[in-house]
Amino acid sequence: MDEFSNKAINEHDKAMENIRNKLALLPDLPGCYLMKNTDGKIIYVGKAKVLKNRVRSYFTGSHDGKTQRLVADIRDFEYIVTGSNIEALILECNLIKTHQPRYNVLLKDDKTFPYIKITNETHPRLEVTRRVLKDKAKYFGPYPNAYAAQQTKKLLDRMYPLRKCGVMPKEVCLYYHMGQCLAPCEKEVQQSEYDRITHEITSFLSGGHEEIKKELQRKMEEAAEELYFERAKELRDQIMNIDAIMEKQKITTADARDRDVLGFAVDKGWMCVQILYMRQGKMVQRHASAFPFYGEAYSDFMTFVTQYYSDNPALPQEILLPETAKEAESTPESKLEADGADVLDAAGAAASLQEWLGIKVLVPQRGMKRQMVGMAIENAKVSLDEKFRLIERDEERTFKAASNLGQSIGIEHLHRIEAFDNSNIQGTNPVSAMVVFIDGKPDKKEYRKYKVRSVQGPDDYGTMREVIRRRYERVLKENLEMPDLIVVDGGKGQISAAVDVLENELGLFIPVCGLVKDVKHRTAQLMVGDPAEPVNLPRDSQEFYLLQRIQDEVHRFAITFHREQRGKSMVVSKLDSIPGIGEKRRKLLLKHFGSLKKIKEASIDDFRPLSIGDKLAKQIIAALQDEES
Repeated sequence: MDEFSNKAINEHDKAMENIRNKLALLPDLPGCYLMKNTDGKIIYVGKAKVLKNRVRSYFTGSHDGKTQRLVADIRDFEYIVTGSNIEALILECNLIKTHQPRYNVLLKDDKTFPYIKITNETHPRLEVTRRVLKDKAKYFGPYPNAYAAQQTKKLLDRMYPLRKCGVMPKEVCLYYHMGQCLAPCEKEVQQSEYDRITHEITSFLSGGHEEIKKELQRKMEEAAEELYFERAKELRDQIMNIDAIMEKQKITTADARDRDVLGFAVDKGWMCVQILYMRQGKMVQRHASAFPFYGEAYSDFMTFVTQYYSDNPALPQEILLPETAKEAESTPESKLEADGADVLDAAGAAASLQEWLGIKVLVPQRGMKRQMVGMAIENAKVSLDEKFRLIERDEERTFKAASNLGQSIGIEHLHRIEAFDNSNIQGTNPVSAMVVFIDGKPDKKEYRKYKVRSVQGPDDYGTMREVIRRRYERVLKENLEMPDLIVVDGGKGQISAAVDVLENELGLFIPVCGLVKDVKHRTAQLMVGDPAEPVNLPRDSQEFYLLQRIQDEVHRFAITFHREQRGKSMVVSKLDSIPGIGEKRRKLLLKHFGSLKKIKEASIDDFRPLSIGDKLAKQIIAALQDEES
């Protein structure tokens, strides 16, 4: 090992020792913690009701792959104690805005939301904007996308004769002759007229479009009676346009309140937050945001919510939040983390948000409001599912994506792809996994798992070399089908390690490519060859979606296998620590009871069929119950 490698290891060991010492001094108080990398740069900011529990949880227990990357980058941390949970919530939001930490920024959309604005001018105008300023203008939104905002503005421009020009012209324009402008460039317009128009637009944008429709209907009938058929047709078209814009309304409540309904879902290290916008009791829009998350699911959901309302100050009268996600709590990693993690409770989070925003925030337990939150959660699940199944919808497009990918990297017939990913947490239970895609579709019966034998600690290159060697020695020995392409998770180093084993040890010349992630840990670039060179693929192409899916699938398979192994090793260590329990009795206990949980819940009598005396049975039960507490 060279001098540079030794120095890096020593620096890492010193940093870890410093972290262990600081963990022992953490207080039982609320506050914010700031994780730093080797350069001292803040890479993650979090909040906690109990700093000691939450910060320690990062360095113990099992995490998913994305949290592993965060933890792997941490070389130091600091914390700020606050007087309450609400103070921690506000401080976290301010710290994230100030430092823009790499891993927190991933909890935000990479875009701002569009609003419709009535300008605060002598002669006001309607605008679509993504910037909410303190300029005394009126803002309405946010809208889920620019198209929805532009279509709504287009309708309002036809209905209400506010000026359309950015700079006042010297003479009247076409809009005046079309009846869509009051022509303040030539005529004096009373403030009362502007107040009336602004009031009607405000009513419309706040959900009162039914009243506007009734008024337009009355005017249309009057115009028809007076034989102004062109005017009547124009009013009819406006009514139809209102119906078209509002046709997505699915839910109506009797209280006519403005509320945002939020729900979320998690899968494969990603979170999707769904917001249903209800105005005057009617659901008028919805918006989904998907992003990778790193900590505890509900805590990261609330981080997204606080950032969202910090950036989007047009508040409703009421916000509805989901309960702590049951599907997140039931995952293996959340069970393992729960011992030390400061997991947010929904009621406490709602109370903190309500105090901060000054509006009503609820976690509904029953009735229509609970159903609305359920609808938001279900929509979030659907949106997340669509993300991972996009490429599966069309078999022909899937096959073509594989073919085009082959042509992009110089492979005439790309039929079989074998992809590898490694998984370990701080060097424990290192494993690797391989998935196989045939003509762009996963072939799960061909998947393989590998327990790493020769590598100690987090050595990604060493792990890659061992697994590639074991896989293709077997392919040669058993005369199995060779892949047309090998995909590794990583860049030049991982590619070089795989190519070295294939060519110099096994005499195989199979194309190897690597998938490199960007700062948001999403598939960003395809690297091919040794030395590796980038291959430019459009981010919206089917070929790129195929690569994303391969990387997601092999990562999911590796993480699942790693959790299985870690869970088994935890069971083994807990039973082995009990005097009188050797390997034979451990296997007998697990076979008879089925799980560690059932052993712990058993009575003394339940052990007698296994020829285990009452004294040892008491010791087993007591040891497992002590382990839990």
